[in-house]
Amino acid sequence: MSYVPSTPEQREEMLRTVGVSDYRELYQDVPKGMLLDHALNIPSGMSELEVVREMSKIASKNKVYKTILRGAGAYDHYIPAVVKSIPAKEEFLTAYTPYQAEMSQGVLQSIFEYQTMICELTGMDVSNASVYDGASAAAEAAAMCRDRKRKITLISGAANPDVINTVRTYCYGTGDELKIVPVKDGKTDLDALKEMLTESVASFYLQQPNFFGQIEDATAAGSLVHEAGAMYIMGVNPISLGLLKTPKECGADVAVGEGQPLGLPLGYGGPYLGFMATTSKHMRKLPGRIVGQTTDHDGNRAFVLSLQAREQHIRREKASSNICSNEALCALTAAVYLSVMGPEGLKEVANQSMAKAHYLANKLSEIPGLELAYKGTFFNEFVTTFGSTENSDASKEVLKALSDNGILGGLPITIQNGSINAILWCATEKVSKEEMDRAVETVKEVLSK
Repeated sequence: MSYVPSTPEQREEMLRTVGVSDYRELYQDVPKGMLLDHALNIPSGMSELEVVREMSKIASKNKVYKTILRGAGAYDHYIPAVVKSIPAKEEFLTAYTPYQAEMSQGVLQSIFEYQTMICELTGMDVSNASVYDGASAAAEAAAMCRDRKRKITLISGAANPDVINTVRTYCYGTGDELKIVPVKDGKTDLDALKEMLTESVASFYLQQPNFFGQIEDATAAGSLVHEAGAMYIMGVNPISLGLLKTPKECGADVAVGEGQPLGLPLGYGGPYLGFMATTSKHMRKLPGRIVGQTTDHDGNRAFVLSLQAREQHIRREKASSNICSNEALCALTAAVYLSVMGPEGLKEVANQSMAKAHYLANKLSEIPGLELAYKGTFFNEFVTTFGSTENSDASKEVLKALSDNGILGGLPITIQNGSINAILWCATEKVSKEEMDRAVETVKEVLSK
């Protein structure tokens, strides 16, 4: 940073203004026994060179793969240089919550632009300023759909396990009930869903594409949910919306998802971005912050925080949500990425990801002893099993061999109630044909032994 919050002279001036000569006088009401009367036991400061050297040493312990064939909620997409440079500007990087609208028009506008793009992407009418991540977005959506008479949340068993567990935690905290809709052939069992949609069900959450990469019949699911008088939540991969129907077109009441694919690096797990959007009918139930556009007393375009319930801050026991912050820097990054890519760029990323995933799936399924677990349509992820092989360690051997060759293979999972070992693979526009061919040859070599 090129600035220091205040100089010693400025601090002395502030102390004189409030009528004290030393900052310790500001704490005179604090019992002396609670005050620290000795220096903290921390090492002395380092120079910039020393810090870089130390951090590089720590970072060298991480294994960085040149080729990544794993997704499962976090995806390795190409990030244009400008997407990294703009959010790194000091006015964005160090900005905090824009409580004083008149002093924060730039930050408020950046959030407003992000909200607008999320609405365009999902087809929804209103978006909030973001929440912590995709899993918390799903849980917050389930919470906003519940009411006094309907307290059961249904969630597809084909959703990401982390999302399911987060929603379960939220339900446990509020005393509500969560039920899992069974999976059939890698997709949500719609017949089972229909049977489970009782008058006590508040909402149903469907992931599109689902955790196994399969493309669900989201429109049919939405029709069943609405016939039962419940609300329909869709969790979506934002890149897939370059090709697939929007949540609005599928009849969703709330659209949520993980915004990490929109210009955020994998980053060993975060920070990420949860996006939420809904229809005008339900916008007053939408948790978190919403930036609105208005005009000032001179008639100029202006931005303000709007539609936020005070209960989220001061009457927390009565609030349907306690989300009081957002991922503004990550949201800005997503907005820059969408601006740079544009509709055609996003469509190209989706097309390449889907085409390369299908190429990889076809090549892997040609290997004796390896086959696709599900025959349905998929986007950029798919599941393979080891067919008739009796080697229960096959997935470990395959993934280790890939890792030894600088390739992060798919995620090892179990399917059919944990009875079958499988691997969940992923391909994005970043992976080349040569890299996929090299991975396939490595897998073939392992399974031929």
